[in-house]
Amino acid sequence: MSAPSRFDRGHTDDLMSFLAASPTPYHAVANAAERLEKAGFRQVAETDAWDGSAGGKYVLRGGAIIAWYVPEGAGAHTPFRIVGAHTDSPNLRVKPRPDSGAHGWRQVAVEIYGGPLLNSWLDRDLGLAGRLSLRDGSTRLVNVDRPLLRVPQLAIHLDRSVNADGLKLDKQRHMQPVWGMGDDVRDGDLIAFLEETAGLPSGEVTGWDLMVHSVEAPAYLGRDRELVAGPRMDNLLSVHAGTAALAAVAAKGSGLSFIPVLAAFDHEENGSQSDTGADGPLLGGVLERSVFARGGSYEDRARAFAGTVCLSSDTGHAVHPNYAERHDPTHHPRVDGGPLLKVNVNNRYATDGSGRAVFAAACEKADVPFQSFVSNNAMPCGTTIGPITAARHGIRTVDIGVAILSMHSARELCGAQDPFLLANALVAFLDG
Repeated sequence: MSAPSRFDRGHTDDLMSFLAASPTPYHAVANAAERLEKAGFRQVAETDAWDGSAGGKYVLRGGAIIAWYVPEGAGAHTPFRIVGAHTDSPNLRVKPRPDSGAHGWRQVAVEIYGGPLLNSWLDRDLGLAGRLSLRDGSTRLVNVDRPLLRVPQLAIHLDRSVNADGLKLDKQRHMQPVWGMGDDVRDGDLIAFLEETAGLPSGEVTGWDLMVHSVEAPAYLGRDRELVAGPRMDNLLSVHAGTAALAAVAAKGSGLSFIPVLAAFDHEENGSQSDTGADGPLLGGVLERSVFARGGSYEDRARAFAGTVCLSSDTGHAVHPNYAERHDPTHHPRVDGGPLLKVNVNNRYATDGSGRAVFAAACEKADVPFQSFVSNNAMPCGTTIGPITAARHGIRTVDIGVAILSMHSARELCGAQDPFLLANALVAFLDG
């Protein structure tokens, strides 16, 4: 990937395909792994002994992937350049006893994951996807990518004050989707349907991690198709860009002064505290094992971490034309203005001045513009994997991302050029 002298719509087309094919974190990491395999990477098992050979490798664990490329001649103390992202998005997830219903409707019992805009899931055609755990201990991905469920909104005739007083949704009572008719609700119906869909024998599924998704395809929007509307941009947009950037840098093969890494975690939307989250041991363990596999000592590990930099890439807020007063008055990031450098002095983002210099150098090298984002003082911002990564591993971390609208909606909006600009900046950063 070269510097973006002109907009390459092919990258954004590919992003849209990636979003459509990745309705869950499990599908996202499988798709990222497939792309890396085509670039010459190979999967290594955490239970195997690792060697210190050069080349591209990756680890899969649940909805997380850590991938890295060791160039020829890399020393045990060679620092890492990490692109961090997350694979999960706010949504509705299936409960342990999913079969429910009332008044002639068959429903699926769901739990709210993360902080979704609940109203964005109403009256939308929804599919069902995720991971099935089988009796032999293996797992199988499943994706019913057709209109299967719907969360119907109450008609205005039965709530005439809704437009004046605002929509009020109870997470337990109002967000349970329907998926058919009938009074004969039986435990096991949904899982039996998914077993049949996946071509599995009856009773083979003993566990599941399932979630609903909008089946509406990503699409270009606007007079000149200058915008992209689609699901799960927060944060599969960064996962896709990081995967493309790592493959591009690995194709170069030689002359790298850092070991480039992609770290895409699960569970960012609910605090990152899991074995596949950024607050877990996965990244640190992989980096340490890479050092030790190349004959390194604890001293080499300490030297490598001291010289490591991570770009925590997550989406940020573009200025909203209908709510400009909600943004900082001197910082109005725009779509297609280039990636955001996200700053918060209370360490909700990990960026400091030295980190800004690293990102500015990468953007200058790639000929990519960037913007600064800071929240309105009266509206505290969210956070990312950035501060967690910095604190847990003691590595310099910088928070960046692409500006979008409708964050945490079932369908978000970004500029068509920004994904390409982000990927180019990440290539320059990983290339050192």
